[in-house]
Amino acid sequence: MKFDDPFIFAQEPWPDNVKLYQPYEVEQILLPDNASCLAVQAFLKMCNLPFEVEMRWNAEFMSPSGRVPFIKCGAFVVSELEPIVQFAANKGVTLCAQLSTEEKAEMRAYMSLITNVLVNAELYISWLDNDTYNAVTRVRNSSVYPWPLGWLQTRQKRNAVAKRLKALHWHEKSLDQVLADVEQCCNSLSQRLGDKDFFFGTTPTELDALIFGHVFTIITTRLPCRRLAETVRRHETLVSLAKRIDERYFKRP
Repeated sequence: MKFDDPFIFAQEPWPDNVKLYQPYEVEQILLPDNASCLAVQAFLKMCNLPFEVEMRWNAEFMSPSGRVPFIKCGAFVVSELEPIVQFAANKGVTLCAQLSTEEKAEMRAYMSLITNVLVNAELYISWLDNDTYNAVTRVRNSSVYPWPLGWLQTRQKRNAVAKRLKALHWHEKSLDQVLADVEQCCNSLSQRLGDKDFFFGTTPTELDALIFGHVFTIITTRLPCRRLAETVRRHETLVSLAKRIDERYFKRP
């Protein structure tokens, strides 16, 4: 059952057997999807909601929106961060109960900024930068398919991403213009964060989870084009936030 009505079963508790589906991390997942999956994992961990990661080569085709990650919670299948945040809120679990109406509107505005800049930059680097596409994206995306299906599916996906970026007027941007947008976005986020532990004080919200997913993935993913990571690394407050969340919620060995 897809998640359509936000009020259905609002009082039912979060079950213990929730599955989070995403592509294979080692050989398949790409920069934009990895960032999205990490953001959702961070949000669920911040909420102390139990879940188990299930990796599937066809996760995006299993998703109701065609995007990853998605969760299966009882009879419901919910994909992407904001619908999952809403789904949790309808079960009485939220990270922003303490925020005012104005702060919630500000949080949503910053989340839109991240989607409109960092996500598009990740797509641009992954699919339109030829060095990254040939050395990383093409290889990883086609790795789970037999020849020639892998070649066909990768070509189709590259065309779909190009179409999306054209509609958003990103396709015609130069790499320098893309990085300038990223720099401006990171400046705005850094100024809002300041010297606080999290964007709205001492406890995290879904904005912190979203920032973590993208910043941590960008600075830890090795790509032929290093300029995106170099641009983000210059913003020490954002890097520190990502490291703080990683240490607190992921406890990596």
